Amino acid sequence: MNTELKQFLDEKYEQYRGAVFIENDPILIPHRFSKKEDIEVAGFLTATIAWGQRKSIIRSAERLSALMEGAPYDFLLNSREQDLEGFKSFVHRTFQGTDCHYFISRLRQLYQSGSSLESVFTKEYELHGDIGRAITYFRDVFFRSEHLLRTEKHISNPAANAAAKRLNMFLRWMVRDDDNSVDFGIWQHIPASALMCPLDVHTSAVSKKLGLLKRKQPDWKAVVELTGRLRELEPEDPVKYDIPLFALGAFEGF
Repeated sequence: MNTELKQFLDEKYEQYRGAVFIENDPILIPHRFSKKEDIEVAGFLTATIAWGQRKSIIRSAERLSALMEGAPYDFLLNSREQDLEGFKSFVHRTFQGTDCHYFISRLRQLYQSGSSLESVFTKEYELHGDIGRAITYFRDVFFRSEHLLRTEKHISNPAANAAAKRLNMFLRWMVRDDDNSVDFGIWQHIPASALMCPLDVHTSAVSKKLGLLKRKQPDWKAVVELTGRLRELEPEDPVKYDIPLFALGAFEGF
């Protein structure tokens, strides 16, 4: 273990793990809710559109929240098909109205059937103990209803060697118990030790500069490599270091 590197990242983690991180990050949106189901629905939809400038992501996530009348879980449980029409005009970069309408419709189906985001991810994880397989299984379940092929690009597939940054970030939000600071820790059946590090342009660049990542392509193999190195530093909670790695790049230009 590189004790100097661990100390450096631990110090940066403590620096950024609170409000200074939340107020500038899309995780701000699910932090506006207190009910578990609201947090996971708002978190999933926010993570789904989390590419581009963070201010733009937050504005778009706020529009989604408004379309769900500020109560995501209640909206999904009690809405009728005609209540979903407004989502057909939602646009965030390449996430178009047809994509948004399908996502809301499928979430509505899941929750009205008594299922949930947590139960789908947890089912496959408990069978195999592998986050990559859990993400792929979730993707398969999510696209079981009729949909346009173009919509599938908005949920990445680790089985196809995609980095799945947004879903790994969403899982970090749901699983890590961070003393009610950045992450929520509201899912109880997936351990933080099993999580995979979200890989974006900032975490990738900083990780390479710190000698934590050698692979050039930002794919699932790179995620496995980086997370393996982070487990050497913190076996029970490797993706805590996603916060300082991202912040070093996004806030400090490291």
